[in-house]
Amino acid sequence: MTELKNDRFLRALLREPVDVTPVWMMRQAGRYLPEYRATRSQAGDFLSLCKNKELACEVTIQPLERYELDAAILFSDILTIPDAMGLGLYFETGEGPKFKRLSAQKRMWRRCRYRIRRRIWTM
Repeated sequence: MTELKNDRFLRALLREPVDVTPVWMMRQAGRYLPEYRATRSQAGDFLSLCKNKELACEVTIQPLERYELDAAILFSDILTIPDAMGLGLYFETGEGPKFKRLSAQKRMWRRCRYRIRRRIWTM
């Protein structure tokens, strides 16, 4: 195993003394980088970038290679969760994310809300 060159962030997480407050970058903060845009273009689309582990790792470390940071948050997106649940995530140009199979989920949530309201009123 290679020796850590910068363990400041890990020491701070363990509440150990550090020389300065650690700095890290979330992936949203790296979207403006030209290397990020090139990697995203290579992936084809945003969701493919999220699902390709090599490219996701690459865009995670890009800010670390450019700036003197202590850590990075792994590249992903919260929308990968409903996509993994089978809702059929897709992106409409100019409109943002949409789901192909949302109507069944809406009906399920309406039934849940109805049952919850009914229980609250009978308490």
